[in-house]
Amino acid sequence: MGKKTRLGDILAELNVFTEEQLNEALEEQQQTGEKLGRILVNRGIVTELQLIMALEHSLGIPHVQLSKVNIDPEAVKLVSPKMIRQFKVLPISCTNTTLTLAIVDPMDQQAMADVRMATGLDIIPVLAGDRDMDIAIRQYLAFRVDPNIDKILGELGQESQMEANERIQALVRVDDDAPIIRMVNSILNQAVNGRASDIHIEPQEHDLRIRFRIDGELFEVLSLPKKVQAAVISRLKIMSNMDIAEKRVSQDGRFRMDIDGHEIDFRVSTLPIAYGEKAVLRILDRSTNLTRIHQLGFTPRNMERVLALAQRPYGMVLVSGPTGSGKTTTLYAMLNEINSMEKNIITLEDPIEYSITGINQVQLNPKAGLTFASGLRSILRQDPDIIMVGEIRDLETANLAVQAALTGHLVLSTLHTNSAAGSIARLRDIGIEGFLLASSLIGVISQRLVRQLCPNCRQSFVLDEETAQRLDIIEETGQEFYHAVGCPLCRQLGYQGRVALQEVLIVGSGLRGMISRGEGSDDVFERAAVAESMLTIKADGMDKARQGITSLEEVMKVVLIGG
Repeated sequence: MGKKTRLGDILAELNVFTEEQLNEALEEQQQTGEKLGRILVNRGIVTELQLIMALEHSLGIPHVQLSKVNIDPEAVKLVSPKMIRQFKVLPISCTNTTLTLAIVDPMDQQAMADVRMATGLDIIPVLAGDRDMDIAIRQYLAFRVDPNIDKILGELGQESQMEANERIQALVRVDDDAPIIRMVNSILNQAVNGRASDIHIEPQEHDLRIRFRIDGELFEVLSLPKKVQAAVISRLKIMSNMDIAEKRVSQDGRFRMDIDGHEIDFRVSTLPIAYGEKAVLRILDRSTNLTRIHQLGFTPRNMERVLALAQRPYGMVLVSGPTGSGKTTTLYAMLNEINSMEKNIITLEDPIEYSITGINQVQLNPKAGLTFASGLRSILRQDPDIIMVGEIRDLETANLAVQAALTGHLVLSTLHTNSAAGSIARLRDIGIEGFLLASSLIGVISQRLVRQLCPNCRQSFVLDEETAQRLDIIEETGQEFYHAVGCPLCRQLGYQGRVALQEVLIVGSGLRGMISRGEGSDDVFERAAVAESMLTIKADGMDKARQGITSLEEVMKVVLIGG
């Protein structure tokens, strides 16, 4: 089996997993293309430290903590962002003849050969952890300004705003070398390479501010001269098939680009503000490997409940939470878990964020009359076993979803509510009769995303009584928690990445009776669900805060907002 067998043999020395577990991991690798070590870590079979120590011992390659290494920005520039992302490598330092290269998979000879060829330098490999590498790549690529920007600005300085706009409209389909086109492409590349979820292009009084949303937080990455504002917005409008002449009303559009071999969708929205038109781009990487359900941060208890819901033959399962809380990711993970040759699975989405082999995915087209409601009617005539509806927005869609669940289909969908219990009241408010809801709804997963503490610099502390009273968690007095500090790896923020807090409500007999009789409020439903073994989002958050995954401040923000 070549490389796979070699890594398996090295890891077998750890004596912490069985041959069956290794074979299952290798089977998953064939399906997903992920690195074997990453799969074993994600499955909880080995820890990342065990993996690194085994490789270091077996191969004689030292390991480094990227957060504690002075990385030379000039060395990073020697390797293209595409190569850095593709091979999970990061240059650390260089001499006239050598390049010290941090790498997650030191047995990937192709990666080192390609870097050697691209740089003309001999490679000195050092081992880095997968998570450490993800964080470092995000930091160095998101905030690395294209060195050609100054040159592009110089070229633009030789023409007026009107000339720049005319040049865009005239050359957009025939001349990708126009300065403004190169500038917009550079911004898009930088955002994708830095794993940003959104790009904000904001006209200010004297300049054009570019901000990226990374891990839920906005960071300013670039400030451009005011003179390029109209040209940048015009270029984005043309790419998104918007009306370039209309500046008085908001517009929406989308476009697709290939960036470093990744197929990226951009959803674009413009809005007239005081100093011009603001544009916001949502980034969807269609080539990203689908998140597996065991990677979503569920506790073992919640995981068991989610898998039980996914295996039910019929009924309605909802995933609730605010915009940007990972609801669609959870739905995709559930579909991936139950996808099989024996089942006809059809989804109705706006937009289709990831393509899943073997699943029939339908893209909404409201202008052509294909809405969630009309699409759901059509789907029901397609002999489905499982239906995924991107979102329940109105009574018509809700009624159709309920009827589908009652007639022998498993229906998965999302709802914008603050808690799992709140979803019951929300559906009643929409107009669903209690007896129908009680018969169709089998479970609700509610989730929020919170920032994850930087593992390199977090510090533990014992919660004192005064702080516990202020946070209204007096029962936690004397418990050990962690707080954010800040280091170079996390850009002094104390946080890197995000993690989900979840609650999984299973509709048991007691709760079903209350829903059917039209009784109860959010609080009453939640107490009944807790009595039937539901772990609340607050409880899940407190558990993750005790483990040092997130901070009390992050948990309490969610609790105060979500109720």
